[in-house]
Parts: sequence; structure tokens; C-alpha cells
Amino acid sequence: MSRTEPIAAAPRGTDPGRRPDGVATSLPTATTARGGLWRRAGGLGIAVGLLVAVSLLSIAVGSRALSLGTVLDVLLHPDDSTASTVVHDLRVPRTLLGLAVGAALGLAGALMQAVTRNPLADPGILGVNAGAAAAAAIAISLLGLTDPAQYVWPALLGAAITSLVVYGLGATGRSGATPVRLALAGTAVSAALGAFTQALSISDPGTFDAMRFWQVGALSGHDMSTLVQVGPFLAVGALIALALVRSLNALALGEDTGRALGAHVGRTRAWSALSILLLCGAATAAVGPIAFVGLTVPHVARAVVGPDQRWVLPWSMVLAPVLLLTADVIGRVVARPGELQAAFVTALIGAPVFVAVVRRRKVAQL
Repeated sequence: MSRTEPIAAAPRGTDPGRRPDGVATSLPTATTARGGLWRRAGGLGIAVGLLVAVSLLSIAVGSRALSLGTVLDVLLHPDDSTASTVVHDLRVPRTLLGLAVGAALGLAGALMQAVTRNPLADPGILGVNAGAAAAAAIAISLLGLTDPAQYVWPALLGAAITSLVVYGLGATGRSGATPVRLALAGTAVSAALGAFTQALSISDPGTFDAMRFWQVGALSGHDMSTLVQVGPFLAVGALIALALVRSLNALALGEDTGRALGAHVGRTRAWSALSILLLCGAATAAVGPIAFVGLTVPHVARAVVGPDQRWVLPWSMVLAPVLLLTADVIGRVVARPGELQAAFVTALIGAPVFVAVVRRRKVAQL
């Protein structure tokens, strides 16, 4: 069935997605997925292998370089050596946090672009980053928090409140929460909160000094406690997102066609908003705002597998941590003996990749 063919026009009994009595039994994809099943599945397997290799490289590279043999040895046989301490206390938590945050940002970016039908959607469009930053600034200024691990809950709360405000503003009116209204509301709220955060930081030198480390977006300086705090939110958000793929594919055909296929527009958008809140809010609260991962990776995934969300979301979950961990490793190498924060490197890598994707003669459809 083509993308523009109306479902209602198909005679009963001839539509492969319906039973003879007209009840939908399957939801067709928005467009035909690119490549065969083996190509998409095989490519995903290769991407997973690349992710494993980058993860080992992330554990091996640092101020104290370790060979891959040493890394595997201390991973399998922990002891009291300096190498084992470095691996288990510093680099494994950092790598696991990069895996979790990268997967969350990639999945959230793909979900946001699908539900808003906006190819430029990223965690900033719904005010998640701005809300988290504003709440962190308030917690630092008023509560005197100084440990980055203490910013997690205030930042997550700020992201949640901001998302609800944006959704409320976007849903006001007879037309409801359309993608354009949500994007406009998110942009306006983000601008206001950004100005508030800047004003609060500038007026308080202590807040400014603390915020400048969190706002750059870095995987360093965190232990397993940060991942333990945000892990449940990331897991629930990921499960919700992956459960929405059939509804997202149906709505990609248009709201009327999606309803005819059994998808509930309002319910799908509400669950999508909740998933985005959990994924982006927890990821941003953990490591600060990291740009271009959620924006660029879904475009790369669609360029490989097409617009079928059953493949775009898993591919984005795998490719995003590859990008984030690669950026983190590059940041440790190019600025020795110091480090260049991961958010700077993801921007340097992501921007050219994004430009190359959008300059393709035919950009993959949402």
C-alpha cells in the first residue's frame, strides 16, 4: 500500500491490514523500510559490535593508558592493582553513564522528531534542557548544593515542570496540542528560562562557578550513584518509547488515517511526551545538556533504514552512545593532560554530519 492511498477506499477483504469484517489487524508502516530485513538486522548487529568496541576503548583511554588486554583482564578478574582501581572506580561508571545517556538522547531525539513531525526537534525544543538548567541554578543559589550528584533531582523536577507547562500552553485552544504549537510554546519557555538562569548565575558568583561545570555537559566527575539515580527513569522512558512504534508509524500516515488504523492521537502524544520527559530530563540532569546527539543520530538512522520507527528507534539507541563515547574519548586525547568535555566534541562532530545529511539530494522522510 502506498503512503498516500486512503485506507477507507480499500475494499474490505482486500486490505492486508484488516480482517474481512474491517477490524485492523496490523498497522502498516509510514513508508517502505529501506533495505531488506537482513540488511537492517545485520547492520544493527554491526552497530552493536561497534558500540562494544567503543566502550572498551573508553575504558582503556585516559590519563593512564591501558592496553585492551589489561582492560579485559581486570574486568574479568578484579584485584587491588592500580589498573583495576582505575577501571572499576572511574572508567566503568563513566562508560556506563555514557551508554545510558547516549541511548536516552538518541531514542528521545527519534521520538521527538517522529511525534512532532519536525526534523529539527531535539531535547531543547520542549524546554527540557532549559527547565533542568533553571532548576539546577535555583538549587545551587538557594539551597547551596555543590555536588553535581545533588543536581539530579532538582534538574529532573525542573524538566518535568517545564514539560508540563509547555504541554499546557501548547494544548490550550480548540486545535489542541499540535506539533507546531508545542514547538512554539517550548521555544518561548526555553527563552524565558534561559534568561532567568543567566540572570541568576551572573548575580551570584557562587552559582555561576558551579553552573559552568554542569552546563558544559560532561561524562567526567560522576560515579555509579548518578547512574543509579537516573537509571530507573531512563529504563521506563525507553520502554514507553519502544512500545509506541506501531502508533507512530500509523500517525505518520496522517492523523485521520492513523485513527482509522486504530491509533489514538492524543494518547500517543501524551505517552510520547512522558517518555521524552523521562529520557531527556534524566539524561540532562545527570550530565548536563549535550547537543546534536538527539538531533543528528535519528537522521543517520533514517538514512540507513528508512522512516520505519520499528528500526529507527533501535538504531538511534545504538548509534547515539557510539557518538557520545567516541566524542568523550577524543576529548581525552586532544587536550592532554586535561580534557575537552564531551558536549564540545559532539557539537564539532555532529554539526558536519548533520549538514552532510541535510545536503543529501533526498532526505529520509519522517
